[in-house]
Amino acid sequence: MEKEPRFLSSRLFQKHKQVEVVLNSSVLAWKEIEESRKRSSGISNTSDTARSHAVQVCEILAVRKTTEDDQDSTETRRSQKKVKQQSQLYPHAFTVSYVRKRRQHQWRCSNVIFHCANQGLCEQWIQLINEQLSLLTNRPKSLLVYINPLGGKRRGKRIYEQKVAPLFTRACISADVIVTERANHARDHLKTEANLDKYDGVVCVGGDGMFSEIMHGLVTRTQTDNGVDQTQPDAELVPCRLRIGIIPAGSTDCICFATVGTSDPVTSALHIIVGDCQPVDVCSVHHDDIFLRYSVSLLGYGFYGDVQTDSEAKRWLGPARYDLSGVKTFLSHNYYEGTISFLPAENNMGNPRDKLQCRSGCYVCQPKPTSQDEQWETSEEKEKSNEDDRSGWSVIRGKFIAINAASMSCACPRSPKGLSPSAHLADGTTDLILVRKCSRLNFFRHLLRHTNKDDQFDHWFVEVHRVKKFRFQPWHSEPDSLEDLSESPQKTGFSPICSAPTTYNYSPALSSWTCDGEPLPHAAIQVSVQCQLIRLFARGIEEQQQQ
Repeated sequence: MEKEPRFLSSRLFQKHKQVEVVLNSSVLAWKEIEESRKRSSGISNTSDTARSHAVQVCEILAVRKTTEDDQDSTETRRSQKKVKQQSQLYPHAFTVSYVRKRRQHQWRCSNVIFHCANQGLCEQWIQLINEQLSLLTNRPKSLLVYINPLGGKRRGKRIYEQKVAPLFTRACISADVIVTERANHARDHLKTEANLDKYDGVVCVGGDGMFSEIMHGLVTRTQTDNGVDQTQPDAELVPCRLRIGIIPAGSTDCICFATVGTSDPVTSALHIIVGDCQPVDVCSVHHDDIFLRYSVSLLGYGFYGDVQTDSEAKRWLGPARYDLSGVKTFLSHNYYEGTISFLPAENNMGNPRDKLQCRSGCYVCQPKPTSQDEQWETSEEKEKSNEDDRSGWSVIRGKFIAINAASMSCACPRSPKGLSPSAHLADGTTDLILVRKCSRLNFFRHLLRHTNKDDQFDHWFVEVHRVKKFRFQPWHSEPDSLEDLSESPQKTGFSPICSAPTTYNYSPALSSWTCDGEPLPHAAIQVSVQCQLIRLFARGIEEQQQQ
């Protein structure tokens, strides 16, 4: 394999050592030239490797003429003295800011300073590196930023100003910042007022609730601008042009954790700067012909729905409210009766237990080609899909402790694997997890497996299906106050699972759905997966980093 041609190669000084610096179209590399004095003969080859450095051009954030602020404060006094002497001999220097990858998927911004003998060479290096960065057209230049000042521990504004804004400034990214003043402020502004043509992306600073606001506003605006009626359950939605960035600053940052691998604001800011792009599926949720919400992570009925409902009144507790409500709901041990119907995904899309995890560059989630021949194939697939909609549905009736639909792994620090470890971000499916009525001890065993490496689906009372669509119809023996109970069960074609009412005094007739942390007003819903409807400033969890 031929080496890439060098754009520039020079002997420069880095700290107090002479280095050979090479730039080509993909890599900036430097290597020490002189051997250290009194170098012992017993040093291994690993030391030689450590003396060479390489940075991918796509992970260089910026290059600029060196200022006093760029000097490394961690240097020892002796080293600082050498650097000062070197600066006098080589007064011209430039600083390269780049991504340094750490453990647990965290990224940091590092600086390397190169000293030159003359000003012309220094300016040549700055110009050539900037020319290479200008070719990276996926990088944003202008962003619209929404900050939730009340989310999580009320740190959103401080996190942005202290950790994120300086990085954007260094990378020459302009940002229009809006601090939200009420619930759904960001959503409503995106839907009607924002001039989206000015921006390359939208960034939310907050938790999953703030992201949901941004996503709803952007998706709704896109459909409105393209004349699509999103209230229709079978509408073919138009993918959003702008990417969404998430700066985690909330009680839960599940979406950020599942798409980046960490809930770290600096890491997320650096993914935005380098222009990463990760498509993500979105589930549209309807009740009859009434549009309810969009979901990108978890739809939960039963256990998780009850936890969400109970925790709403305890928001003053912050993240601890989920622990308290979780224990209370577990001890209640309610179960719910209903009918779940679903359209299974094709066989070639894998299954939730194949242990094939969605990682950066996942071939399953690659964008589908759009050539003319493939468009004919797509039309045929749509016709086939319509036929499947009429004939390929599976129906399950029973008593359930929990019904969950995971469109991503739903991993978080407490559950590193998530609710469905093999769920994919952008394959057009969701993993439907059914937990049937069982003993409290068995359910506890199932929950415990979310925190370890055991297969959480390996229980007789748990089944999981990879689906493209599903419907749920609760069965109840007496009228309830929820709006959807005015609908007769016969209208949906579902029949009761038993001929006589079953009475039990510890479980209410209905639970409620939680949709990415927000309660839904109806228990009877129908869900369709919209493939790759949105894109995030992320690249998925990197396998090498995990190792």
